[in-house]
Amino acid sequence: MSEIIDVSKRISESGVVPVIQIDDSSKAVALADALLEAELPLVEITLRTESALESLRQISLRRPEMLAGAGTVLSETEAIRAIDSGSKFLVSPGLDLELLKLSKAKSMVFIPGFMTPSELAAALKHGCRMAKFYPASAAGGPSALSSIIAPFLHRNPDIMPTGGINLRNMKSWLETPRVLAVGGTWLATRADIAGGNWAEITRKARDAVALARETLDRS
Repeated sequence: MSEIIDVSKRISESGVVPVIQIDDSSKAVALADALLEAELPLVEITLRTESALESLRQISLRRPEMLAGAGTVLSETEAIRAIDSGSKFLVSPGLDLELLKLSKAKSMVFIPGFMTPSELAAALKHGCRMAKFYPASAAGGPSALSSIIAPFLHRNPDIMPTGGINLRNMKSWLETPRVLAVGGTWLATRADIAGGNWAEITRKARDAVALARETLDRS
């Protein structure tokens, strides 16, 4: 239980989660350093590239102060490999009950995706406290999320919208009830990582953290 509380607390304190696709694991530690420089000590490495698991491993081993999790987890095999690589939480685009069962057995935080009231109800029924509204912008934006979660507010779910979010619109998302943090790929794009644009990544991450703290008053 302490692991779950810690992950939720760390995500809440930052207010923003970098969602990363990385093509070269040799750049993983430099990426972590760029985010840490911006006081953003967490990252979600999506399992969409061949370098994802090794990147998770490198960050977990060499930058243990960084809370590193795995995203786009679609199977039990991927989940086990991510956990073995040091992942501290798992994120999936939907609610997979087998993944949820495995996560509980491994005492691992599992953050499922949802887009409808039925999917959120199922996630809460099966014990998930955090859930990802995905794809956030395509699913209707903050007003849609507000309507979807309205019947569940008394259950105090923690929501992390992801998909189509950036510095220009993240404030409206963070002002939505029960939003813990937003996830986004704009903080560290594949192009910036490939090009080693660490100062630019730090700048974008610092701007996002400042706006999140201002909006959520979690300084």
